[in-house]
Amino acid sequence: MGEPLRVSMSRAVPVSIEEAFDRVLPAPLPTIFSRRYAALPPIAATVGPDPWGTVGQSRSIQLADRSSMSEELVAVERPHRFAYRLTDLTGPFKPLASSVDGEWSFAEVGTGTRITWSWTIHPTSRAASYALPAVGRLWRGYARQALEEVEKLLLS
Repeated sequence: MGEPLRVSMSRAVPVSIEEAFDRVLPAPLPTIFSRRYAALPPIAATVGPDPWGTVGQSRSIQLADRSSMSEELVAVERPHRFAYRLTDLTGPFKPLASSVDGEWSFAEVGTGTRITWSWTIHPTSRAASYALPAVGRLWRGYARQALEEVEKLLLS
């Protein structure tokens, strides 16, 4: 199958760990992922439970390019982390990734919180795994933008 690729990006925000966790977990995805980054489109909508935050919940994520994926919340450990799994990917990711394990983690740092968003991308094949480093470079730009939006959300 090929080796999975793990990517992550962090940002420190001057809010408490509890506030960061409690506001990021239920935040509407189109707010956080509102901007395109190169080939990675913004999130247009989610279809599923509201509020989001209970292990076992699942929803559909609709991207602006009309592709989609299913998301299942697999862990919630307030205020330190929550994790999810993306499956049923369509669009440009379909030939590359069979699934993605995602996690948001929160750690106290100085007078605020370091927020880290991570993905482990599972390739569809050994050949697809050779393309994942390029996907990882794009993802890092997308993640930087998303963490900027998280900071705006938390400081508003």
